[in-house]
Amino acid sequence: MASEARARRVGDRIQEELADILLREVSDPRLVLVTITEVDVDRELAYARIYVTASGGEERQDEVLEGLRSASGYLRSELATRIPMKTFP
Repeated sequence: MASEARARRVGDRIQEELADILLREVSDPRLVLVTITEVDVDRELAYARIYVTASGGEERQDEVLEGLRSASGYLRSELATRIPMKTFP
């Protein structure tokens, strides 16, 4: 089990890398102007909850969530290559 400080550091790193991936590599128009606001990682480093916000407010909520679900496999694999860990949340 990791300490809370380590879980926070991993969450911060995930937030930085995910923001970079969304900005530079994802070409899905549903994910334009999406901002990662917070990442909470549990103490076992097995699960991460990612909070996002997007311009356009609640009108775009379903569209953005569908785009993130669609890209989740790609995003997770990209994060796993950028952040070396035994298992990735």
